[in-house]
Amino acid sequence: MPVSDEDPRSRSSPYAIFLVFLRLGLTSFGGPVAHLGYFRAAFVTRRRWLSEQDFGDVVALCQFLPGPASSQAGIAIGLMRGGLVGAAAAWIGFTLPSAILMIGFGYAADRLDPMAEAKWLHGLLIVAVAVVAQAVWGMARSFTPDRARIAFAGASAVAVLALHGPIVTLTVLALAALLGWWLLPRSDTAVTARTISVSWPRWLSWIAGIVFFALLVGLPLAARLTGLHTVALIDKFYRVGALVFGGGHVVLPMLETEIVPQGWVTQPLFLAGYSAAQAIPGPLFTFAAYLGAVTNIAPNGWGGGLIALFAIFLPSFLMVIAAFPYWSAIRQNANASAALAGVNAAVVGILLAALYTPIWTSAIRAPSDFILALLGLAALQVWRAPPWSVVAATVIAARLLA
Repeated sequence: MPVSDEDPRSRSSPYAIFLVFLRLGLTSFGGPVAHLGYFRAAFVTRRRWLSEQDFGDVVALCQFLPGPASSQAGIAIGLMRGGLVGAAAAWIGFTLPSAILMIGFGYAADRLDPMAEAKWLHGLLIVAVAVVAQAVWGMARSFTPDRARIAFAGASAVAVLALHGPIVTLTVLALAALLGWWLLPRSDTAVTARTISVSWPRWLSWIAGIVFFALLVGLPLAARLTGLHTVALIDKFYRVGALVFGGGHVVLPMLETEIVPQGWVTQPLFLAGYSAAQAIPGPLFTFAAYLGAVTNIAPNGWGGGLIALFAIFLPSFLMVIAAFPYWSAIRQNANASAALAGVNAAVVGILLAALYTPIWTSAIRAPSDFILALLGLAALQVWRAPPWSVVAATVIAARLLA
């Protein structure tokens, strides 16, 4: 019997993958944590492209890897549905809208004021509370079914909130894997869902890993030897994309230390782009496109923006291609499955911590904000309203109340 398009084992055309991710790129407000909530709603709940277990494994893998977790999750889903071409289609669809907006904003930045305090931005932050809360609730039901894993999630949330820093997240995940391997029973954590195969040979994964490290070491040397600004631009953005842990919110201050002291972009222009990046849908890493466009040394404009955009996302492609085939195999092992169950529980705690800060603390300033967030959560969870409609309604309501 043929496999339907709704079956997790089926595959999709690159065009279909592109359209789905383009819609997400146009409607996914709220930052990287909220994006995972949109992804879960789109690919687990509505389209059933992935099982809850598959989605949890993808999120756990992308939390371990450096780079933008939400974009890497999109790349991985594209790989699972359409191979390497599907991964490219997913990335282009999800990234294109915000990249165009950020480069366009770069051309107009000297005529616009920073938008960090705009009333409509506050409405986007409120709806992010509802989106992330729905994601935490759904993943908690699947990944914390017993007291041990509830404890894993709670301890992870406490650690991330108390200690801060991207290295804390990585340490929490590593400890959760170790404790899961040691404490969780194998029978409760065994993988029962079908593994979605990948469509490239293992040697390609090895090549991707080698290229990742070769560029990390070679680009700084090439920038010094050639003295070309284009090579230096690629080096800066590739290095940030390769070494940042913690997602889009972490990459912004890292880029400031790399770009502003060099004199490539002024502080006011950087802050204007910082505000705009958080006000638009799609990945925050497209802030790189804005910086490439406004840099005061050629190449800049559209050319510089596209170079910076490609450079900052290239490590994500290489790392996902290198790691994903082995991740899919590891999850079949009973011991590894127990460790992964611990990691999935910790991811729930990490998302819970992110729900509180920066999302809740930046969005909920008054009782009316809490009411709007609660209504948004009810619309998503109870009434199954489309996320874009909840976004629009919440932003409009927040503006009227303000």
